[in-house]
Amino acid sequence: MSKLGHLGARLIRGEVGYDFIGKRKIWYGISILITITAIVGLAVRGLNMGIEFEGGAVFTTPKTSVSAGTAERSAQAASGHAVIVQKLGTGGLRIQISGVDTAKSDQIKADLAKDLSVPEAKINADLVGPSWGQTIAKKAWTGLIVFMILVVIYLAIAFEWRMAIAALVALIHDITITVGIYALVGFEVTVGTVIGLLTILGYSLYDTVVVFDSLKEQTKDITKQTRFTYSEVANRSINGTLVRSINTTVVALLPVAGLLFIGGGFLGAGMLNDISLSLFVGLAAGAYSSIFIATPLVADLKERDPQIKALRKRVLAKRAAAAAAGPSDDAPAAGDDHEDGDPSDDDAATAVVGPRHQPASRNRGRGRPSGKRR
Repeated sequence: MSKLGHLGARLIRGEVGYDFIGKRKIWYGISILITITAIVGLAVRGLNMGIEFEGGAVFTTPKTSVSAGTAERSAQAASGHAVIVQKLGTGGLRIQISGVDTAKSDQIKADLAKDLSVPEAKINADLVGPSWGQTIAKKAWTGLIVFMILVVIYLAIAFEWRMAIAALVALIHDITITVGIYALVGFEVTVGTVIGLLTILGYSLYDTVVVFDSLKEQTKDITKQTRFTYSEVANRSINGTLVRSINTTVVALLPVAGLLFIGGGFLGAGMLNDISLSLFVGLAAGAYSSIFIATPLVADLKERDPQIKALRKRVLAKRAAAAAAGPSDDAPAAGDDHEDGDPSDDDAATAVVGPRHQPASRNRGRGRPSGKRR
């Protein structure tokens, strides 16, 4: 078994663990700081909307030795508008000019052919009107709102309303960070970006639901025991699914990184670059939110429930009484399970990471005669 697989097995059994819930204020603080930075960047710099939303023209040239910088200066001189030039893997250029109408595009095309020394007939021109972009944006917002509503309804039915709220907060958290990064670094927002944003919602929700499913199973009839608090069981659920979440995220990020850095960076694939960038940022944010935001928020909301509050008081009171009494000669060793199988009588000192296994010496003493092995 690999080291990561061995660690995952130990996490599931509760032999090791990290106190995610206990340090939730740190994660909340980090998320709030990132979110505020994203909102400030969005308010100050705004989004660099592509021609699909603002209207304009895209000129694609055949293979040429002209550099992107030279082409950009020529296009700006010919159009008088903002220009974005990309070198394509074919050796040609993709020249994007915003705010250009049909009448002006023909003149710009002729000027580009002359400046770049390429035949005018071989320059492909695509025009996009601003009304088309507005329609796409409206449909994207409609799809996003419908998706959020359906998610909340499903999680409220399948789990409970607290988990639905936590999942919704995590999704908004992921979208805000992704959009904020676009604003801060000045990446262009295209239709591919919108597709990527809508796609990451499913990935983010998947990781969150995996943890919620484990939490729902482990907290069934939780008020009938006095060993663990709800937050401690929630923490164990995160640890038990931690390796799975990491593996899922890494496997998803690897091909997306290939699309982003190889397909977009070296080959200059515009639409491919837009989709992969939003996916890469969104997947990373989704993995973070499912572990550090969604489940801790569920624990916070759940700990306000009267029954869970009463459970916490009973658990802490029992631990205080056990600590005051101290160990006795006829008491079981730390980590041993009682013979009657009642988990409420177990030592709760390791509640963060779950129950420990019986000592090896005790297991060897059962069902095997003493003496040398054959």
